[in-house]
Amino acid sequence: MSKDAYTLTGPDGKSTTLPVHKGTLGPDVIDIGKLYKEQGVFTFDPGYVATGSCKSDITFIDGDEGVLLYRGIPIEQLAQNSNFIEVAYLLLYGELPNKPQLDAFDTSIRTHTMLNEGMLRFFNGFRYDAHPMAMLSAVVGSMSAYYHDTMDVNDPGTHDIFTHRILAKLPTIAAAAHKLTAGQPFVYPRNDLNYTENLLHMFFAVPAETYQINKIAAQALDLLFILHADHEQNCSTSTVRMAGSSGANPYSAIAAGIAALWGPAHGGANEAVLRMLEEIGDARNIPKFVARAKDKSDSFRLMGFGHRVYKNFDPRATIIREMCHKVLAQMGRTDTPMFDLALALEEIALKDEYFIEKNLYPNVDFYSGIIYKALGIPTSMFTVMFAIGRTVGWVAHWREMITDPALRISRPRQLYTGPVQRNYVHLNKR
Repeated sequence: MSKDAYTLTGPDGKSTTLPVHKGTLGPDVIDIGKLYKEQGVFTFDPGYVATGSCKSDITFIDGDEGVLLYRGIPIEQLAQNSNFIEVAYLLLYGELPNKPQLDAFDTSIRTHTMLNEGMLRFFNGFRYDAHPMAMLSAVVGSMSAYYHDTMDVNDPGTHDIFTHRILAKLPTIAAAAHKLTAGQPFVYPRNDLNYTENLLHMFFAVPAETYQINKIAAQALDLLFILHADHEQNCSTSTVRMAGSSGANPYSAIAAGIAALWGPAHGGANEAVLRMLEEIGDARNIPKFVARAKDKSDSFRLMGFGHRVYKNFDPRATIIREMCHKVLAQMGRTDTPMFDLALALEEIALKDEYFIEKNLYPNVDFYSGIIYKALGIPTSMFTVMFAIGRTVGWVAHWREMITDPALRISRPRQLYTGPVQRNYVHLNKR
């Protein structure tokens, strides 16, 4: 039953009334702000899995029902009817744009894609085999050394400039990282191409021949970027908010989010899917690996199945599954053993009682990795692609946080379990 307040009585009989905040959707939140002051205790919540760290109007998730809403609009409707640039506008500004607004936003993004030549020379300092995520986080962080006009987080007039600049330039930075790894010359962006077409052009064009953009590939990337655009207070988004709460420049905050996304438990999961498929090797080995996944004493895990938040199904996976099969069919990649293996594993997981009972359905990481592979994107670039889509969510949350009158620097507390106070012992007595 929903309540307006909870009363906590401590061991000494002193009572504290904790107010309850109600959102438009989702569970109520107990305000524990005065708990330490009145009761002398902290709350303990490792991983912040039951803690509301902020108020937000951007994204809502109902993991039990498989619901994902961007500014109140179901992800299914956006995936079917919208495109990434329009979704980006929605996340950033709260409403779907009209035609003049969308055209102006799209034009601004297209015309901010160029990098300062000094930033391009920065790439020459990396080893040829550096991980692209290392380059991405470093170069994004370095943007604060080039774009001083957007460093003042307290100046609302600079927020749009920063926003358009980071969204426009991130694909260019990602493509430069890919070209360095591939040993190919950098390809400059083209303003006549849309967001995903331009990305494909910068990734795969070479000076020696004309590059023809595959429309299915561009559509697939656009859909993936929509699905990856935001996911509430996940690890990387919370990192952006925490870094930004100190007043750090926004480029540093986004770079921190990129670093958090790199982890295999977060954005690196789609890389792990491909490594898992390589380990399985052949469809004939699937039953053996499925049995290992069911064995609690075995450390092997089927990557790309289940989700920490979604206890029913991941609505993004339902959407991307159709595109995955479309990409494999229309790009002629269904005869590749790895894709045959992935589809066979998908079929078994959707029918196996063990997976059904535990809601271990293929998630968005499972399908996105297969799509990226089919498009010819190297495995090391998978998390970079995730970052390109997620940046708009990070920026939307940064903008929301930095303009919140109740903003305070993030400062979690701890349960200390170290030694009690003790005296220093001089070296000659140890």
